[in-house]
Amino acid sequence: MKPIIYTFSFLIVLLMNSCADSLIGDEGQIEEDIFLNYQTKTELELPFENEWYVVWGGKSIQQNQHFNNRFERYALDILQIVNGASFTGDGTQNKDYYCFGKRLNAPGDGKVIAIENNIEDNTPGVLNKAGGNYIIIDHLNGEVSVMAHLKKGSIIVAVGDTVVKGQEVGKAGNSGNSTEPHLHYHLTTSDSPDGIGLPPQFINYYEDDVFVEQGEPVRGQKVRKN
Repeated sequence: MKPIIYTFSFLIVLLMNSCADSLIGDEGQIEEDIFLNYQTKTELELPFENEWYVVWGGKSIQQNQHFNNRFERYALDILQIVNGASFTGDGTQNKDYYCFGKRLNAPGDGKVIAIENNIEDNTPGVLNKAGGNYIIIDHLNGEVSVMAHLKKGSIIVAVGDTVVKGQEVGKAGNSGNSTEPHLHYHLTTSDSPDGIGLPPQFINYYEDDVFVEQGEPVRGQKVRKN
C-alpha cells in the first residue's frame, strides 16, 4: 500500500449533519463575517501527546473537507505519521496504526455532557456510518468541544464529570464514520444540530517544529505540545 497521506479519503460527518447547510446566518449575515475571525474563549491545548499530523483542518474547503458543514466547519482530523505512512505492516488491523490506542486529553476545562463508549472499532477500510464513540465537553462559556471515533471502552470519564485541560479522557480509535484510526475534533457553539462550528485556537504548541503561542492547525502540519 502507498503511504496513507497520499491514498486515504476520510468520510466523517459526525451526527449525520448535512453538508449542504447554508452559510447564511439567522439574521441574514454571512456566517464567515461572524465566525471566520472568531477568538476562542476557552484556553485550549492540543488534546494528545507527542506529534500528530493534520489531515484536514483550516478555513477553506481546499484545506478542510468539513468546511461546508455548518456544525463542524473548522473541524480537525488528526493522526500520527511515521516515515510518510500512518501505519506499519499491511495496515489491515487497527493495531497497525500508530495513533490507535494513544492517550487523548481534555482540550480545556469543562463538564462532560455526553459520551458514547460501546461502539465497536471498525476494520480499517470498512465504514460504519454510525456516530461512533465520542466525548462532548461543555466549556461553560458558549463553547463545546467534540472528540470523536474513540476506541471502544477507552473513555474513562462520565457524563457530569468536571475535567481539566490535559486530563486523560480516553484513547484514539476507529469507531463510527471512520475509515482508519484517527481523532476528529471540533469546537462548536452547542452540542445540538443547531450548533455552529467555531475555529479552535490552541495555545503553546509546535507546528512543523516552530513554536506557536496561539494558533489554528491546518492541513499538512505536524503539531505537538512540546
